[in-house]
Amino acid sequence: MSQWNEKTAKAFDNMAEEWNQKSDSMWETGSRKTILPFLTRQVALQQGPVLDAGCGDGYASCKLAAAGYQVEGVDIAGEMIRLAQARAEKHGENVHFQTGDISQLPFADQTFAGILSINVVEFTPSPLKSLMELYRLLKPGGVLVLGILGPTAGPRNHSYRRLYDEATIQNTMMPWEAKKLAQENGFVLIDEEPVYKEGVPSELAEHLPEDLQEALSFLTLFALKRQD
Repeated sequence: MSQWNEKTAKAFDNMAEEWNQKSDSMWETGSRKTILPFLTRQVALQQGPVLDAGCGDGYASCKLAAAGYQVEGVDIAGEMIRLAQARAEKHGENVHFQTGDISQLPFADQTFAGILSINVVEFTPSPLKSLMELYRLLKPGGVLVLGILGPTAGPRNHSYRRLYDEATIQNTMMPWEAKKLAQENGFVLIDEEPVYKEGVPSELAEHLPEDLQEALSFLTLFALKRQD
């Protein structure tokens, strides 16, 4: 494992318990409440298995499994996977978890009908390599739901120390950059949905062009289809 990945795993191991305590509110009423509805509009249950790439404590994976999807969850942080496995024992069916690096995963080509990857590619040393690995794993016509942090999202603090020439665990890729990178490397954009920061009136934001919506968002969701 690279030094970057080792630091990333350690950082997320350290925040795993706090993250786990917030999962219910994040996914049910908070910043992540629209993500699974967005995914299920893009990937139907009967199309095949789904990969949760950067699954954290497994909350979303278990919700998808409870809805009938066959789910594989992968995260770089062992403590997150421990919590995910404990959750699956209580609430999960059709779901399996393991530690792994999303730029090099132990699955065959074209395994998944859908992939969910939320605020993960920003924490990899090579976003392009990660995107191409996710492309490899998609079936023809499969869809990657990619979530990228907006420019003012609090978790971007992980990259601040780069200004002191220190190694960090987060790159500074913007939503528009992720979209462009994906489109230049075999993906077709089929949908885009912003998740706005608190205090942004939706009636104002919905009339803005996409670049300004992305700038105001906490994160932007992209539905990206594998082009074959």
